Amino acid sequence: MGFSDVVRWAEHRINNADVKAKARRGWAPQVTGFTGYGNSERARVLGRVLMADPEREPKTEVERGYRQFFTTQVPDIEVTVTLGAQTVTAQTNGNGYLEVLILDHGLEPGWHTATVQTPLSAEPSEAQVQIISDDVTHGLISDVDDTIMVTMLPRAMLAAWNSWVKKTNTRQPIAGMDDFYSAVLGPDEPTFYVSTGAWNTYDTLTDFIAREKLPRGPLLLTDWGPTPTGLFRSGKEHKRVALRNLIVDFPNIRWTLVGDDGQHDPMLYSDLVQEHPDRVRLVAIRELSRSEHMLAHGTTTTISQPGNYRTIKSIHGHTGFDLLEEYRHL
Repeated sequence: MGFSDVVRWAEHRINNADVKAKARRGWAPQVTGFTGYGNSERARVLGRVLMADPEREPKTEVERGYRQFFTTQVPDIEVTVTLGAQTVTAQTNGNGYLEVLILDHGLEPGWHTATVQTPLSAEPSEAQVQIISDDVTHGLISDVDDTIMVTMLPRAMLAAWNSWVKKTNTRQPIAGMDDFYSAVLGPDEPTFYVSTGAWNTYDTLTDFIAREKLPRGPLLLTDWGPTPTGLFRSGKEHKRVALRNLIVDFPNIRWTLVGDDGQHDPMLYSDLVQEHPDRVRLVAIRELSRSEHMLAHGTTTTISQPGNYRTIKSIHGHTGFDLLEEYRHL
């Protein structure tokens, strides 16, 4: 048994004991709905089941970031999901997450509400779902950290400070990204935020997106923690899979890909262009400053390979205003 297997075993034993202890104190499973998405034929409803104290005051919008990570997930619990004309019964995975595929939902394009409930929940919870019209031919896929929000990942100490210690309403935006996204996107064109950030930060990120007047859209985040192959999940692989899933789910859409050169976005976007050159319209890369590169990974230059986008147009700039200026000159 490898070290990561031991850590996973210990994590699950501790969490299961915590579930039982909190249940004895009157806590109950509660569904947290994430933003799902779909097309005319199928939709994905996303969420997580956590233990909740019915007597605790609702959490405030402003709190220390570390509070987002102190949760007790409920694994392998039955959930009932209703969206449009369909009701489906499913089960959470070992970390309490649910991703339920709903076929033949019968919904029109736009935003809709799914209800999700466990047998032990007093009331059903809601999860928003965006149904995207088959007539839409362009959309935007955006990174989060150091693309729309100042994060300085993956440097461990700075990431921990930004995510755990700072209050959740102190996240700083990258200047001008709201203007750039407004210029790129047409009416009813979707935005997906694909990030290596943890699902625990979902509420903070959705609040940030709304506060900074960035386009509303589903967030595709990941789950930090040990896996069968290592102590932490691969952020690159998570983003690679998410990008490919969107290519499959929306065959009529050509994408504008927005990221930064502080991690691996240029390489991932290059790979996607090579595999699906007819599905990418534009690549926009936010360039970190020398000091940002130093803080993010300890060198003054990018750690990622330069992007090779072949015949696909690409633009680069330090801020959203710079990208907007480049975009206007295409």
